[in-house]
Amino acid sequence: MSVAPTGEPAATADADPRRWWGLVVIALAQLMVVLDATIVNIALPSAQSDLGMSDANRQWVITAYTLAFGGLLLLGGRIADLVGRKRTFVIGLIGFAAASALGGAATGSGMLFGARALQGAFAALLAPSALSLLTTTFTDPQERGKAFGIYGALAGSGSAIGFIVGGLLTEYLNWRWCLYANVPIAIGAVIGALVLLHDRPGRAGARLDVPGAVMGCGGLVAIVYGFSEAQPRGWTDPAVLGLFAAGVALLVAFVWWQNRAPQPLLPLHIVKDRNRAGCFLTMGLAVIGMFGLFLFMTYYLQVVLGYSPVRTGLAFLPLTVAIIVGSTQISARLMNRVPPRMLMVPGMILASGGMVILTQMTVDSSYATEILPALLLMGLGMGLTFMPVFATATAGVAPQDSGVTSATVNTSQQVGGSIGTALLNTIATTSSAAYVTAHLHNPAQKARIVQEGVVHGYTVAIWWAAGIMLLAGLVAGLMVTVKAPRHGAPTDAPLPEPVV
Repeated sequence: MSVAPTGEPAATADADPRRWWGLVVIALAQLMVVLDATIVNIALPSAQSDLGMSDANRQWVITAYTLAFGGLLLLGGRIADLVGRKRTFVIGLIGFAAASALGGAATGSGMLFGARALQGAFAALLAPSALSLLTTTFTDPQERGKAFGIYGALAGSGSAIGFIVGGLLTEYLNWRWCLYANVPIAIGAVIGALVLLHDRPGRAGARLDVPGAVMGCGGLVAIVYGFSEAQPRGWTDPAVLGLFAAGVALLVAFVWWQNRAPQPLLPLHIVKDRNRAGCFLTMGLAVIGMFGLFLFMTYYLQVVLGYSPVRTGLAFLPLTVAIIVGSTQISARLMNRVPPRMLMVPGMILASGGMVILTQMTVDSSYATEILPALLLMGLGMGLTFMPVFATATAGVAPQDSGVTSATVNTSQQVGGSIGTALLNTIATTSSAAYVTAHLHNPAQKARIVQEGVVHGYTVAIWWAAGIMLLAGLVAGLMVTVKAPRHGAPTDAPLPEPVV
């Protein structure tokens, strides 16, 4: 989610009397983009069965969306600068609706993966233009603060809404309606945007860094595809190693090009700041574990424990409530009193502790005593971490860089989700197959052994996720060295020089 303003100067025109209705349109579009990252989780077991996906490939339903979204987000912001925010917003909505309809009508797994990637690409157009329109619509500082609060709350609750709506649609209609549902929402938002939103024309001097987008997105796709191919081929297979090598080479070329591009997608001075780089890395590592959890727990609750889609969606609700409590009642109250890492490090330790509890789950675990405590710890830890990450990463940046900085935080979030889903799904499926091979001695017990093998694979992957979250805490503790704001100091004071 995006919670930082773009830093553009306030519009000189009088405030639009319909601006709060404009906020409804913008927030609706952003909510659609955010909840689409989770709404298909609940539908995934039904979609996998219907379209005949393998366990190794199922993660692409999630990864195709997050990878296209994260990989193209910075380019989407530049396109909005070039052609105008309102026009980009409307194009993004129409494209998102069309991609959703295509995914809902998918006749095979490849068609669904492609539609999800298209959704992510159009979401990358929508998100930055929505944020920019919000900033130009609300010019009064007090109103802007209130508008961003509403926007942030809706964006933050998107995951919970996605789980519950996904469960309702899957159980009472069909998994395809998790995608079709976007079409009427997008149509309403397009009509609202054309009637209610106003925008200045695009910047004539803005240029698109297409080579940068190709190298950056291509490198990420190669690495994530390498993780997914490691399950059927093995980690040392030449094709897998080649994908990893190509991915690293493209990302190195991306960094080299960003130093030379006339208008780079990612100005490197943004990530050279120690505190900001620490926040980007902490966010990416934290989300690796969280997205993996969403995938495994959806299958565990529905396939192993036999929950209905609606009950599964509701089972995730405590996690989201804990995230909201951790961010609004703990982080928000302490952020101006303690250094950011004093929230981020304990947050990651709590989240990792929740993951460790989940490693003990079996085919017969009880939700109330073994799953719920882990979800609450995870949620509190994530809530403690997310707010200081966003606030620290976007503090003290020059106005012309605040938009790209906010987009970079979101990019690290989406890229972490992509890598986490692919990596942890590969670890889980590989471990499950090894367990079944080692324990299947009596064919009469095959069903039970296969189920135990599936849960064993999940717990192995969750151990990895717990370790990655501890690594995120270590990164935050070592790299995010900014001190707590001095009493009475402005909240947007520049960050101190990095400690070398």
